[in-house]
Amino acid sequence: MVETLTPSSSSSRWTQFHHPRPWITSLFSNPKTLLTVLWIAVIFSVLLWQRDATTGILFFRRDFPVSQMPKLRTEVFNLTEFGGVGDGVTLNTAAFERAVLAISKLGKKGGGQLNVPHGYWLTAPFNLTSHMTLFLAEGAVILGIDDEKYWPLMPPLPSYGYGREHIGPRYGSLIHGQNLRDVVITGHNGTINGQGQAWWKKYKQRLLNNTRGPLVQIMWSSGIVISNITLRDSPFWTLHPYDCKNVTIKNVTILAPIFNAPNTDGIDPDSCEDMLIENCYISVGDDGIAIKSGWDQYGISYGRPSTNIVIRNLVVRSMVSAGISIGSEMSGGVSNVIVENVHVWNSRRAVRIKTAAGRGGYVRHIAYRNLTFVNVRVGIVIKTDYNEHPAGEFNPKALPVLEDISYTSIHGEVVRVPVRIHGNSEIPVKNITIRDMSVGISYKKKHIFQCSHVQGRVIGTVFPAPCENLDLYDEQGHLVRRSGSQNASDIDYDF
Repeated sequence: MVETLTPSSSSSRWTQFHHPRPWITSLFSNPKTLLTVLWIAVIFSVLLWQRDATTGILFFRRDFPVSQMPKLRTEVFNLTEFGGVGDGVTLNTAAFERAVLAISKLGKKGGGQLNVPHGYWLTAPFNLTSHMTLFLAEGAVILGIDDEKYWPLMPPLPSYGYGREHIGPRYGSLIHGQNLRDVVITGHNGTINGQGQAWWKKYKQRLLNNTRGPLVQIMWSSGIVISNITLRDSPFWTLHPYDCKNVTIKNVTILAPIFNAPNTDGIDPDSCEDMLIENCYISVGDDGIAIKSGWDQYGISYGRPSTNIVIRNLVVRSMVSAGISIGSEMSGGVSNVIVENVHVWNSRRAVRIKTAAGRGGYVRHIAYRNLTFVNVRVGIVIKTDYNEHPAGEFNPKALPVLEDISYTSIHGEVVRVPVRIHGNSEIPVKNITIRDMSVGISYKKKHIFQCSHVQGRVIGTVFPAPCENLDLYDEQGHLVRRSGSQNASDIDYDF
């Protein structure tokens, strides 16, 4: 039987169950009392939210986004699955090796991704494999063990002869790869730390019998991407792509002490082709970037140039050497390089080309655009007497060719010598172009735009006044004055 409610019965039940309590009626009828209650509620809520922040009580909890490791490959592994322990003490070499071995078997499936989570992962050197992504989470630090007995010895690089710092084998890199395809090293700005302090000390004390190893070295490989990580305190050169093709390096921070960290170049493209370096911050104890292609007769014999390289959108500091260098080991040749949108600050030199008799090879078709120098000793440098040679004989008649080099939109302040182009009778510098240059100088002396054995042109407004070796053209490209003294020299290394 279904009960039906008459209007009177319905009214009585509503009154029975829903009639407002007297204290509620009085509360809402008194504005002062209502306001007091609301304030108490707000204060109570804030206290509970603060307590949640310290004790974890789930009340008014706000979820902050946490960087999740993206899935960049079909198969994804965590280093801990292979026994990795991120305590900064446990040696994780075997864990990295087991992980790389597992990924090496997945090439036909697109490879695999190795995630390195937050923590300090101490390791000796290990190798990468093709079709691999090494992903460093935020707060992940791969630490290189600083005892050289854990670092394997490798043959000297074929384009460097019998050794770079010592005759004989060299130490391998912390992270190494040879004959690879499709390799990615990336992350949420995780760090690879070479702990180079012990290496630098032993090098200066001459306690090492072999050439130091880089932090990351990829050789004879293609399809390499390195992005969104920090590299720091390398034992030797930091990032060394050697005889590689199709390399992209972007959004990378590279750090080492600006003094007492010898030869800690940031990035050394070496006999590489089709390479992009962009959006990086580099502050190191040697050249920020040094483009290379082998050393004297060994580089000439190896015959692999560095070509088709774009460097852009960088901030660089080098108090010992230069922000961006070409050479001095350039015996295989360097060509088709663009350097643009680069800020060099608090450095000894800004952009430099360095070579010498015995190098052979060439540096040609180089374009510098939109460069800014701030507090730099020497801005633009071309040096042809960088006489550092490998052990054994070299051919002094192997003369490098320097030609077709342009500098456009060069600006700065607090620069002691804006330009120093030092060719010589054997190695003249040909077809230089300088256009739109305004650099504030910090040292007033007669010869601050220095030239020797250089042929080329200045177009439009250039400050300070250019040397007499260069032809002058106006903004429209009309000849104003032809130089009659291309071989004149006013090089002054005293300042």
